[in-house]
Amino acid sequence: SVSRAIKPFAEPGRPPDWFSQKHCASQYSELLETTETPKRKRGEKGEVVETVEDVIVRKLTAERVEELKKIIKETQEKYRQLKKDAELIQAGHMDNRLEELCNEIMLWVISLF
Repeated sequence: SVSRAIKPFAEPGRPPDWFSQKHCASQYSELLETTETPKRKRGEKGEVVETVEDVIVRKLTAERVEELKKIIKETQEKYRQLKKDAELIQAGHMDNRLEELCNEIMLWVISLF
């Protein structure tokens, strides 16, 4: 059921069986095997102990946050470059490169989808 629920959020280029139950189960098993089991602490009853699942969630969340930061940085850099190009075009300094810039922008826009 999880595999079907997350399928709409797939990254482009994933193979068709990426979200099969078997593949998801094998990925989860691999995560469990590669994640260090948190050491249990002696303490009072009712104390919350971190589970392997908590460690996995924290690790994957941190990785995803880093991925998103990288994507944001790349997008901001591209935006600044496009804004600079737009200013140069409006000033008439890029008339000889208009067609080339238009093609670059179209390819970039297409790559977003």
